[in-house]
Formats: sequence, C-alpha cells, structure tokens
Amino acid sequence: MDTKKQGFFSALREEVARGLSPARARRRSASNAAEVAAALRVAGGAGEALAPLMEGPDPEAGPGAGGGGVRREGWGRWVRGQLQLARAPAPAGADAGAARRNDLRLLLGVMGAPLAPVHVCAAEPLPHLSIKDTPIETSSAQYILQQYLAASGGQRLLSSIRNAYAMGKVRMVATEFETGGRVVRNRMAAQRAEPGRFVLWQMAPEMWYIELAVGGSKVHAGCNGKLVWRHTPWLGAHAAKGPVRPLRRALQGLDPLTAASMFAGARCIGERKVNGEDCFILKLCADPEMLRARSEGLAEIIRHVLFGYFSQKTGLLVHLEDSHLTRIQSTTGGDAVYWETTINSFIEDYRPVEGIMIAHSGRSAVTLFRFGEAAMSHTKTRMEEAWSIEEVAFNVPGLSMDCFIPPTDIKSGSVSETVELPQGEKSKVGLLPCHRAKVAALEKADDNVAWSGALQLDCK
Repeated sequence: MDTKKQGFFSALREEVARGLSPARARRRSASNAAEVAAALRVAGGAGEALAPLMEGPDPEAGPGAGGGGVRREGWGRWVRGQLQLARAPAPAGADAGAARRNDLRLLLGVMGAPLAPVHVCAAEPLPHLSIKDTPIETSSAQYILQQYLAASGGQRLLSSIRNAYAMGKVRMVATEFETGGRVVRNRMAAQRAEPGRFVLWQMAPEMWYIELAVGGSKVHAGCNGKLVWRHTPWLGAHAAKGPVRPLRRALQGLDPLTAASMFAGARCIGERKVNGEDCFILKLCADPEMLRARSEGLAEIIRHVLFGYFSQKTGLLVHLEDSHLTRIQSTTGGDAVYWETTINSFIEDYRPVEGIMIAHSGRSAVTLFRFGEAAMSHTKTRMEEAWSIEEVAFNVPGLSMDCFIPPTDIKSGSVSETVELPQGEKSKVGLLPCHRAKVAALEKADDNVAWSGALQLDCK
C-alpha cells in the first residue's frame, strides 16, 4: 500500500489488520513504525518477501523484538494462531492435501465475504411510519424496524457513527457432501475445522474493508462507495458485478443502521420461534433490475431473498436467512444447470459497546445445492462457520476515504458471481476471453491449487 498517497491512517488500518487494537495502533510513533519495518526486513531476509500471513515482528523474539513487544490480546493470538497453522503437519498423501485446499477454497469463496442482496445507503432516512393507505405487511415491518433501531441504541446515536472497526475470529468447516444418493459426512468436523481471524473497517456512507485469514489463505475485499472489489489467492484482485452492496457479515449484528436500511422495503410475513424465542419475520426480495445487473452471459441470477427474524422480546435481529438461485445455460443446447445457495445465520450474545448493541458471536450453516441435467446428478455441500467478536470501536479518529482505495492491480472488467466454476463446468458455460486467460494464467502460476468441486456464489 502506498502510505504516502493514503496517509497515516492507511498505515493504521494495516496495523490493525495485523492484530493491533485501534488505540494501540494510534499510539505508535513514526520512529517506532520505522523500527518495526526494519525488524520485518531483517526477519524476512534481505531481498525476500514475507509470507502474507506473517506480517509484523517476529513473535518468538520475545518482548524486546520489534520495539514495544507483543500485545497479549489481539495481535499475539493472531500470530500464535498463524504459527500453529504454518507448522501443522501436512495430511498423508497428496490427495488429502488437494482435498483440504479445495475445501478451504470453497469455504472462503462462499462464506468469506458474501454481499447483501440489494444496494442500500444507511445515510438515507427510513420510511416514515404510516398506517393510513399502507398494507398491513408494510406498516408492520416499519414498526418492527423502529423497535429494532430503538433496541440497538436509537436512531440519533446510530446516525452519529462516522466509522467503525471490529476484529474477531472464525472457524469454518465442510460438514457433508452429497452426490446423487451417496452422502459423505465429515465425522471429525470439530478437529478439521479451519481457524482464522478477520478485521473489518466501515465508514459512512457505504464504504467498508475486510481482511479474512483462514487456514493459511487470506481473502480481502472492500468498497469505496462506487466499486466493490475482492482479492483471492486464486483470482487476484477483481471488481464485482452490479451495483455496490453491503457486506453481509456486517449485517450479522455489527451494523444495526445498515441492517435496518436493508429491510426498509421488506414486508412482515408472520411469526416463528427461533431457538425458543418468538420472532417477527421480515422478507426482502431483490427486484428484477438488480438481478439483471448482477447476471452475466449464460449465467442468470433468478432470485435472491433475505429473511430477517427480529425478537419480539428484545427487538433485536437474531437470525438471517439468505437464499439465491442461479441458472447457467449450456452452450451446447443441453439442459441448464441450477445452483442454489442458502445461508442461515444465528446472531447471539448482544452486548452494549458505547451505547450500541453489538452481537459478539454467532454461527452460520450454508447449503450449496447443484441440480439439473439428469435427475440423479445433483450435488449438495453443507458448510458451517462460527465467529466471535473480540474488539469493537466507533469513530476512530483520522480514518479517511484513502483507506478504502481499491488495489492498483484491480482488473478493469467486472467478474460475475459465477466466474469461479469447478473444472468440469468451465467448458459447459464458456468463460469470457478475459476471464479464460485470467484463469489459465492463475492455474499455470500455481499448479498446486485445484478448482473446487462446487460453485462459489455471491462472494464478490
């Protein structure tokens, strides 16, 4: 990152991404930062680049290394976790290693940085609560959202948040694979879960940036208010297809104002118990224009629906159900193939942070279902994620728009949500020339990374 261009707080964001709290990062002087940079160069060796996940001073050098020591919370745990991942013994056999890489790639592609179904701007006021000449489903939804904002801290306090920061940890695992009538379950899911950490920055309006490191791989994505981009080790940096949309992970109890704005056009469709708690259900559907903007070529997004479950007792959002369906037409005139992705997220452990109710833990269950062609050719993959929040801060001084500048090497052409296809599907749907060249170059550069066995949707 060009710190001269982006200023001091771009460097601040980088340091927080490495595990430092905002307060600790702000206290670092320019001379101390220079000492850390020198320690990094020494640790990495002259003329050698450090591994992507080993950024910062040598964690085994003791408190005197890097000028200031290792913080017991945050940064220290991040480094220890990455050391354990780096030193973990490789699975027996090349096939096991390739399967693990495929699973990890699928987990990061689907659950790493998915987006919300529609564009939303939290700076716009919510619709005025109205009963006259308004359908009961709409007026009920507006009332539920007013109660949600009040329970989360109040409209006035939430609107005063200029930016926000959160750091947490995740565990991801693929639990079940089904092909035709054969089901293979991961009987050691708890032991094989991939641990990781993430850092999320947000700035009003509509800007965000996230870094997620899991199992030795790192995905980062961001939005500068005009463009959503994503970087993965297997595709590099690329822009998302369609209009900008919020990060779904932020809706999971970290950004109440954006979550309320997301459901501003929703309808109340009934009630249901979630974990023994009575909840109102709000339903939001992406309109056809939005779906067309996200579709490309032979890949068409047919629907994208989001359900929000709001507790009748507390007024807070406790469950999100996200489902979207994509159809991929065959270039040979055969039957189309359909991909359905469903993400169920349970949002838990709300605690006040500077007067705002923030969810500090949760879990997601994901189902990736492929069907079409022959009746018994369907595949189903089930994945799970658990996360917890360790640090949250609002209105971090000095954070600027420069911190959300897209990478300089971002590709000029957009990439649709269906570009990351398994090896067998590429020839059927036909990639655009630029995408085909990009995929070929990546596969040639890293022969050890194999294509996953399922489609990775809605992760741009």
